[in-house]
Amino acid sequence: MRMVIQRVKHASVTVDGEITGKIGQGFLVLLGIGPDDNEQIMEKMADKMMRLRIFSDENDKINLSLQDVGGELLLVSQFTLYADCRKGNRPSFVQAAPPAQAEALYEACKAYCKKIVPVVESGIFGADMQVELCNDGPFTVVLDSEELGLHSR
Repeated sequence: MRMVIQRVKHASVTVDGEITGKIGQGFLVLLGIGPDDNEQIMEKMADKMMRLRIFSDENDKINLSLQDVGGELLLVSQFTLYADCRKGNRPSFVQAAPPAQAEALYEACKAYCKKIVPVVESGIFGADMQVELCNDGPFTVVLDSEELGLHSR
């Protein structure tokens, strides 16, 4: 599982001219799901993401989490995070999870996050989406479940 986490002042996602998700201060998370991902990995990744201390405290130190600041969350599915560009100039996406598996984990991730963060908005899985954001900082972090050692081998 891969997450590109962007600290934002605000963000929105639009599908067919309709806003499907809109947040104020918080995280815009682009979520890519691989074939070896499961609910246990998703929960650990979501917990890690929500505990990241990348907001400033009263002393302007990067020390507060999404929950600490009452931040909101916008989740957008992004299979292209699994693009393999090693051969040629056309990316391959064979390392992304099959759509049915990815959609189930994406929906499970939204439900899991809603238990912890009061505002969780989203795009529409598999749709052509337009994402707008005001990256705060800019501050962008990438989490990869393999790099975090969450896959047993």
